[in-house]
Amino acid sequence: MEIYYTTQGLLVYATIACYLLAFLCALLKWRKAGRLLYMLGFLTAVFSFAYRWYQVRHVPLQNLFEVFLFLGMLIYPVSVFCKRKLKVENDAFDMFIGIVVLFPAGFIFSPEPRQLPPALQCWLFAPHVAVYMLSYIFMAKAAFEGMLQLFCTGDRSLEKESASYRMVCAGFPLMTAGLLLGSWWGQLAWSDFWGWDPKELWSLASWLVYVGYFHFRAMFGRKHPRINSLWVISGLALIIITLFWVNLSRIFAGLHSYAT
Repeated sequence: MEIYYTTQGLLVYATIACYLLAFLCALLKWRKAGRLLYMLGFLTAVFSFAYRWYQVRHVPLQNLFEVFLFLGMLIYPVSVFCKRKLKVENDAFDMFIGIVVLFPAGFIFSPEPRQLPPALQCWLFAPHVAVYMLSYIFMAKAAFEGMLQLFCTGDRSLEKESASYRMVCAGFPLMTAGLLLGSWWGQLAWSDFWGWDPKELWSLASWLVYVGYFHFRAMFGRKHPRINSLWVISGLALIIITLFWVNLSRIFAGLHSYAT
């Protein structure tokens, strides 16, 4: 673990601090202060991402530092969307997600700017990665509701299961779009829609888990809410493998090794 005393690093730490203070305020039921700090954290995250974009002169989604920087910016708008459109409100956990996804950017992955490889110099680069990361935020929130559901009973249990389902419904089309855009990009970059690359395989495995979830829920509805939740939690587990292990493991080195 390393601390980066640079402008970029300090912006990341300022965002984490805002999210952490907002989280503590939410736990203490100081809702107004928590929401103001949450918004301040988001604005700081936007400035941090914009600064990175200016620094590297391309959309900063090339490596894991930039991906987690982007995730830290996404959590607030996704939180607002879920609250207003999906009727799912859990500000405290959303603030906690913001802290978790920014931790690797602040303390693990180097913020050293890198040259964009030729394979990434394609207009599909930004939308492919962006929609995947957006879907991952929805799926993380859905998995959290699923975890809570495992410890609930009665109407509360069904309420959590329904909230989880609505967020998977929002995230799954984005994940599908990411998969299709990646296939199209593969054809342009490597003359092959599907190369059996480890990252491609684990991304497909993640997608198939959610297909299985929809199929199971279509068959049984909310008759087995805990099994529904386990499907969603399993999906997030595969996303974490796709995002971390496949990118960092030498065993799974492939065409996506530039993401490390």
